[in-house]
Amino acid sequence: MKAPNALVVVTTTETKEHAEFLARTLLEARLGTCVQIIPIHSLYRWQGAIESAGEYRLEIKTLLRCYPALERLILRHHPYETPEIIALPVVEGSAGYLEWLEGECRKA
Repeated sequence: MKAPNALVVVTTTETKEHAEFLARTLLEARLGTCVQIIPIHSLYRWQGAIESAGEYRLEIKTLLRCYPALERLILRHHPYETPEIIALPVVEGSAGYLEWLEGECRKA
């Protein structure tokens, strides 16, 4: 099934506790329907140096209409100066999952 309004939003944070806090806060606000938290190891350039850090990646299933409020919520509660917040479009998905996603995200 085509999914023109579905997104997977990705962000990272430094602790499991903060990742769970962000996930619960987003779910309680109905800005996402499912958040997966994955431990990762990141290498990145920051202020002219290559950094290495353990982080937690959040994959947030949401809808386009929820993105602006979702981004604001992440920025308001995020400890990083410049957090990664990217939205990836979902091109296709199972009909049942997409209907569930549509029904669980808050209305604009």
